[in-house]
Amino acid sequence: MSSDTPTPPTDATSDADVAALESRIEELESELADLRTEDDGGQPKMSIIATKGTLDMAYPPLILASTAAAFGWEVTVFHTFWGLDVLHEERSKNLKLSSVGNPNVPVPNAIGALPGMDSVTTKMMERRIEDNDTASIEELLETSLEMGVEFQACQVTIDLMGYDEDDFYDGVTTGVGAATAIRAMADADVQLLV
Repeated sequence: MSSDTPTPPTDATSDADVAALESRIEELESELADLRTEDDGGQPKMSIIATKGTLDMAYPPLILASTAAAFGWEVTVFHTFWGLDVLHEERSKNLKLSSVGNPNVPVPNAIGALPGMDSVTTKMMERRIEDNDTASIEELLETSLEMGVEFQACQVTIDLMGYDEDDFYDGVTTGVGAATAIRAMADADVQLLV
């Protein structure tokens, strides 16, 4: 017989050890249940700051917001400066794609700088969107709003651009300041700047 074999504990020691282990297990299970309750208590949150108003840059925040909302996330998208045009009912229908300085546009910068080339590259992109059956900006906005995404329009930018609060899609929250956007970012699980 090996000398490594432990001697069995006495019944008194064994009962006390078992009771202590059972007590500790109950404590840990209670702590775990509390953690699960805290974790399940709120849905995940995403905060997006949208600063760009070109056709190609309007899509990322809308796609990310609608996808996160579809997964049950609480989503806030704060639109500021040129990103505000995406929420503007008229301007969102005329977003352009710059042909200069965009390395993925299939036009050399020297040609892209010619008058009218932004219109050409915009039409090329619009054709791709249509051929691919990609949702329009308006459709993505409406779907996102229906899913509970909160779109916020920066009040400073509204004033700076001379927009009227009635210029925006129904459901867009106007009059929002940077402090509100920062609070949303601080509370969010995911923060994105687009």
